[in-house]
Amino acid sequence: MAHSHNTSHGAPAPVGGNLMNAATTVSAVLIAVMLAVLITRFIFGLGAVTNLNDGYPWGIWVVVDVVIGSAFACGGFSVAMLVYIFNKGQYHPIVRPALLASLFGYTLAGVGVIFDLGRWWNFWHIFWPGYANPNSVMFEVAVCISAYIVVMWLEFSPAFLEKWGKHETKKKLNKVLFFLVALGTVLPMMHQSSLGTLLVVMGVQINPLWQTQFLPLIFLLSAIAIGYGVVLFESCIASSAYRRTIETHLLDPMAKIMLGVLACFLIVRFGDLLVRGALVEAFKPTFIALSFWVENLCFVAPFLLVGSATARRNPAKLFLAGVAIMLGGIFLRINGFLIGYDTGPGWTYFPSVPELLVTIGMFAIEILGYIIITRRFPVLPREADHAFSARS
Repeated sequence: MAHSHNTSHGAPAPVGGNLMNAATTVSAVLIAVMLAVLITRFIFGLGAVTNLNDGYPWGIWVVVDVVIGSAFACGGFSVAMLVYIFNKGQYHPIVRPALLASLFGYTLAGVGVIFDLGRWWNFWHIFWPGYANPNSVMFEVAVCISAYIVVMWLEFSPAFLEKWGKHETKKKLNKVLFFLVALGTVLPMMHQSSLGTLLVVMGVQINPLWQTQFLPLIFLLSAIAIGYGVVLFESCIASSAYRRTIETHLLDPMAKIMLGVLACFLIVRFGDLLVRGALVEAFKPTFIALSFWVENLCFVAPFLLVGSATARRNPAKLFLAGVAIMLGGIFLRINGFLIGYDTGPGWTYFPSVPELLVTIGMFAIEILGYIIITRRFPVLPREADHAFSARS
């Protein structure tokens, strides 16, 4: 517990300020547009607003809002692992902001699934024992994600309890927090790996570049690395938007850990391709091969950007490394689920404008929610404390 003293003077505080600004206004408009599309979808069905078909029953609502959205929401899990499992108490100031971003990502992923269900009014079947199919990968993902959403709201609730002065309730919650943190570390490992298993069960429909028994491990390792990348991205954006000091003293060592996880990921990824003899697919003159190289260049870019100690002290390079790893994660999942997916001749899919508007609206909810909660609730570390912890 050598680092525990850092947590006391990194006390979170509301940023304050006006909630009406360009970012919140644009977000509100995008959310309103999304709601209009969703009303049409729920009244007239999926065919009225999407380009989904029998060959492509899953489009960007599942792939972006759920599969990519939940990977982007791994920041809370990745940072919690550092703080609570590896006892790196100095990262405590970034636990809450990371958890907040994760909270929105996962909650919206959970809600986003319902948009894509044909008979959405039956969604409660997942939680009803009589309907449960424990042998199904999708059942495992649904139950894990649902449980994780509840765990994260409970983990984040001290921020609300502090604001509302419910200190007794917070004390009681602190007694079981270790159990929640443990659950919050196990559950993402289960469902992030299972999202990879979803591709495994699709068999020969998935291009050999993404079809492997190692997909559960590949998806899990990439999600952990993406989690750190999202924290770099989010810390840089928050410090720039709120004109705050950037936590370089925390982001520098964390970027190093991120590169370590990323190195493990690339070794598993390319080791698997070589062993299976699938790498030849990457040298064919196809769009799929090009997409594969774009994906992996994004995963290699962070080594070029923040490979050296001096580069890791440069906020712009940390930000770009975060963006690169997030793009790598996007391509890995879009390639596996859509670009490298071939269900047979005659079927194509490209998202419709309403589909894109719903996905953009989902991200707008995250941005609006993040701004409101950080301005009104104790999430980000206090500026004065922050400078003190940087010097100490």
